[in-house]
Amino acid sequence: MLSAYRLITRWWTAFALAASLGMLGAAHAFERYAGLAPCNLCLKQREVFWAAVAIALPATLWAVFSRASRGTPRIAAFLLAAVFATSAVTAGFHAGGELGWWSLPAMCMGGGAVGLEALTALAMGTAPETRPVMCDAVVWSFLGLSMAGWNTLLSAGLAGFSLVAAKRPKDARAPKITPEKR
Repeated sequence: MLSAYRLITRWWTAFALAASLGMLGAAHAFERYAGLAPCNLCLKQREVFWAAVAIALPATLWAVFSRASRGTPRIAAFLLAAVFATSAVTAGFHAGGELGWWSLPAMCMGGGAVGLEALTALAMGTAPETRPVMCDAVVWSFLGLSMAGWNTLLSAGLAGFSLVAAKRPKDARAPKITPEKR
């Protein structure tokens, strides 16, 4: 158990990078293959994971090139904790709006991609009639939780692990040099 703890805390940015890319991949797969168009709040949640990738990728590269001799950079772990906490709050707000606990803002009235062809078709009057994606509509759920609900739980867990990685004991940060290794 202790070695798994040391492995995760030493390489936390790599784990966070993989988790963020996995979340983004799942979101894009649901959109592309399941036909679930994202609402505006879904797109905001994706932006947060792109921010996590932007933090975790250089920190992971630093750890790889330094052979993780000092483990996960603490500042990167703290930044990832802040990013994942932001994701948890955004997703929690979205999930609460889906459950009707509060009203969602006006930006949630529709979404979708806007390209040159779509704008041209709209201007020419040949665009198909589409309904905007509403943020308060649950389009997929598993075990009673929507995608936003699952995102809330996963993001909160990632934020917690980021704090653990940032506050790990000193012996987990730097390897001990024994006389035999010199």
